[in-house]
Amino acid sequence: MTTFRELHQPGNPFILANAWDAGSAKMLAGLGAQAIATSSAAYAFTVGVPDGGNVSRDDSLAHAQDLLAAVDVPVSGDFEDGFGPDPDTCAETVRLSGEIGLAGICIEDTIGASADFYDFDLAVERVRAASAAARGLPDDFFFVARADGVMTRGYDIEEAIRRIQAFDEAGADGLYVPMPRSFDDLKRIVAVTSKPVNVLAAGPYAKYSVAQFAEAGVARISLGSALARVTHRAIHDAAGAMFGQGDFTALSEALPGDVADALLGKPS
Repeated sequence: MTTFRELHQPGNPFILANAWDAGSAKMLAGLGAQAIATSSAAYAFTVGVPDGGNVSRDDSLAHAQDLLAAVDVPVSGDFEDGFGPDPDTCAETVRLSGEIGLAGICIEDTIGASADFYDFDLAVERVRAASAAARGLPDDFFFVARADGVMTRGYDIEEAIRRIQAFDEAGADGLYVPMPRSFDDLKRIVAVTSKPVNVLAAGPYAKYSVAQFAEAGVARISLGSALARVTHRAIHDAAGAMFGQGDFTALSEALPGDVADALLGKPS
């Protein structure tokens, strides 16, 4: 079986499929996902709160355990800012993640759902502490450091590149700048490191193919909350038609029950 680390091949990206519950994880694995990840936003939606600092570390770890129990492929955690500003808190988040069997996690340099971000020196120390904790685990653990300020418009691409280069030197296994302003900026990000780079297939980046990301040198393509938002779009549009016009047509396009049952492992 290919390990989670071995999946990360620059120029030969795999799709890290972000799930939001055991059922979606099983369906994605059944449809071919080589690895599953949590999504902080998608999980927040399932408990009825917005994304960004609304879910505790204990709850996020318990959610990750649900996904681990549901599938046989590696599972990675999307754990926001590591659940606290202190480098030791980030290190503890890594250790707890390894203890429950996660194959890796990513940690952001931004604070909650705001555009606020950690000072450069503190951001690097947080990555250094998390990376050291990852190396101290008994099993292999793939730690990804995120520079989220471009996505939140907290800082520009030059600062993002400065940060990921420092995160690289601080020991991160992989690097991630969600939603750079252009595909050329994505290529710049890939070019400044030999470490695997993650890209988010959402918004304008959903129009690119695996082959195009491969040509750019990307190693991993994650979905974030995009797939969960597709399901929310289906609910929004179908319910709007039902309650607004009394129209149930959208329900005729539902996935057949036997297909869902087969993916969920129901005996035939």
